Amino acid sequence: MKNTLKINEIFLSIQGESTHAGKPCTFVRLTYCNLRCTYCDTEYAFFEGRELSVDEIVDKVRSYKCQTVEITGGEPLIQPAVFPLMQKLCDLGHEVLLETSGSLDISNVDNRVKKIVDFKCPSSGMVDKNFWANVGHLLPHDEVKFVIGSREDFDWAISMVNKYNLGPRVCAVLFSPVFDSIDPAQIADWILSEGHAQQVNNLRFQLQLHKIIWSPLARGV
Repeated sequence: MKNTLKINEIFLSIQGESTHAGKPCTFVRLTYCNLRCTYCDTEYAFFEGRELSVDEIVDKVRSYKCQTVEITGGEPLIQPAVFPLMQKLCDLGHEVLLETSGSLDISNVDNRVKKIVDFKCPSSGMVDKNFWANVGHLLPHDEVKFVIGSREDFDWAISMVNKYNLGPRVCAVLFSPVFDSIDPAQIADWILSEGHAQQVNNLRFQLQLHKIIWSPLARGV
């Protein structure tokens, strides 16, 4: 197996999403993505990057002296060497998070990794790329995310949560607004007024903290 990865950026920041929001976190952003979501905010990761060995990546991560590490993209599971990278970081005692679109098989991800699986809603234009067999590989410490851009997205996400019984499978079902496209209060109202907070186990509304703390266009934060 190739022992290098094309890396877009490695940086220390504050985790902006998921149940880990607010934690200091080292981000390892891999290059390439197999999807083209309409609202993508990391198009610069489609092709930009440089080749680094797994050991070089680990050394850079360790230099930040931060326990929590997120592997993200792009779509990190495109590059096979990501699997030994995650394993090595776990072996070294890091809390490893994986942000993945859910379009690629997650069955080979180390069970110690906390997966955040971002299933794509209709407004993304990529709904047909969801690989629903991944549901069977979710663990209790994992999370699933739906990025909501419309009422259609919201209703569809609720239907998928119910269809696949996602609430009891994972520690959180995350609903996140498409940034600067839909009023976050609208989604919150739908959740509260229609009783979804009571009906869906572990439902959690979230905002992207990093886009509030820094400019939404900022990189490496």
